[in-house]
Amino acid sequence: MSRTMESAGNGEKKTVTEFRTVAREELTMELFSQFRRRQVVDGCLRQEQEQWVVKSDPFVDQWSREDYEFLIKCLKNTLETGGVVFGAFSQGVLKGFASVEGKPVGSKGQYRDLTSLHVSEELRGAGIGRRLFEMAALWAKAQGGKKLYISSHSAVETQRFYQAMGCVDAKELLEEHVAREPLDRQLELVLVHDTTGGERL
Repeated sequence: MSRTMESAGNGEKKTVTEFRTVAREELTMELFSQFRRRQVVDGCLRQEQEQWVVKSDPFVDQWSREDYEFLIKCLKNTLETGGVVFGAFSQGVLKGFASVEGKPVGSKGQYRDLTSLHVSEELRGAGIGRRLFEMAALWAKAQGGKKLYISSHSAVETQRFYQAMGCVDAKELLEEHVAREPLDRQLELVLVHDTTGGERL
């Protein structure tokens, strides 16, 4: 458990944020009662002739109660199957979370799957997402993962974040993710580099 001072995104307001694992019994609607999953999207990346180009596709991505109920069910399953959920809390209130599945995936079991990473709208840009991502990557590596897999929203801002974190296009696509979200960009972060000179995982 750790505490750090984070900017609230406006360069002025500061908030004490606690980062820790989230237990199964905490995963209730009440936990998300002050979490605002809302994103105003304009530009998205779309693949054309094997290149990613920015296209205007304006919409507002905002979760409903049903979305949160489904999320809770998924996060509980993550914990029940050996995965982990990390949370970022401001004065005891959840303001960010990330989840990584425990089951190895990929043709060689090289991936650990980052299935969620979200920060409440009012605290984006404060470094919370970066901290949660780093925690997820460290956990995945400790579990024997060679790479972290991310099926990422194609919004320009989201892609900039993952690029800044060192992610690149996935060498192997997980068909389950592609089928579920065909407009997502499939990314990976290398956790363990091949030092033998052989083929990279």
